Amino acid sequence: MAVSRQPVLKRCRSLGIEPAYLGIYKKSKKQLQRQTRKLSEYGTQLREKQKAKFIYGVLEKQFRNYFAKASKMRGVVGENLLALLETRVDNALFRLGFARTRREARQIVSHKSVLVNGKRISIPSYNLKPGDVVTITEKARQSQRFKDITAATGSVIVPAWLSADKERLQGTVVSVPTREMIEIPVHETLIVELYSK
Repeated sequence: MAVSRQPVLKRCRSLGIEPAYLGIYKKSKKQLQRQTRKLSEYGTQLREKQKAKFIYGVLEKQFRNYFAKASKMRGVVGENLLALLETRVDNALFRLGFARTRREARQIVSHKSVLVNGKRISIPSYNLKPGDVVTITEKARQSQRFKDITAATGSVIVPAWLSADKERLQGTVVSVPTREMIEIPVHETLIVELYSK
């Protein structure tokens, strides 16, 4: 399995993203050096795609598959793409405040500590549907790790498309997220333009 091992803060600087979007609240001491050359149209489109891939922790082949699936769905392709990425089980865990970062959420899922509708899930890219109930297993709930996570993520604001029960470490998908509910600094129309070439 391919894994991106690039330093997170360095990548955030190069893409111009705040590390807080990834759940990281460290500040880099280095400053981003401004480019003297203006980015081309292709360059700006590519940067938006790289931002989306980096934020959600998805590699190129999987991202392309999400785009193909989004273009077959009804509605606006860019919004469908972001909705598919948002409803991944690892992202939902991060949004519910059951993980400090998306990478940690991915690890929690692959360690089989998550139940979806009572069934154990070990695939981080599993897509949730409205009505699905995501629960942390009883064994994992009692571990020190989850006590630390709940202490660190107690003030996390849960988006409107999810509802969370912090006591039982359980969340429910209320609806499919719309673009207004997805707060990431990505212009999805540029990604659609890039793939439409």
